[in-house]
Amino acid sequence: MNSYETLPDQLSTYVNKWKPKKGSLVMILHAVQDYYGFVPKEICFVLAKELKVPLARIYEVLTFYHYFRLELPAKYRIAVCMGTACYLKGAPDNLDAIKENLNIPEGRATEDGLFTLEIVRCYGCCGLAPVMSINGKIYGKLDKKKSLGILDEYRQKETDS
Repeated sequence: MNSYETLPDQLSTYVNKWKPKKGSLVMILHAVQDYYGFVPKEICFVLAKELKVPLARIYEVLTFYHYFRLELPAKYRIAVCMGTACYLKGAPDNLDAIKENLNIPEGRATEDGLFTLEIVRCYGCCGLAPVMSINGKIYGKLDKKKSLGILDEYRQKETDS
């Protein structure tokens, strides 16, 4: 369903189940993101009306929690770890190289919709530091050259398919 004017039946049922419960907004927004892959702004208007909460409150929650996305995510989600071990072993340099290579800041997607770049605080893979993941696959012991090489592999997959 591409129309965002009303809630799809599945979400409507979920919202109706949770709306009488205090503090349910986060749960409802999780369901919306699970359904669409992000939280469309048009759905926020519908939710504000359905839940009888100010639109500002919905955006307050969406922008407070790093989990929520306000744009359709790219095909490949790159997450660079900035935990202490990764940071000390060169993650900032890797991040800068990736940002320059993709020509995007953190939290944004490339124009072709191929890559989204995010920062995470710790993957718990400190022995492999510095690490990044792409769609959940962890890559470790990275430097700038290895990081960019991995991006090239993903680009090559797209040209081969």
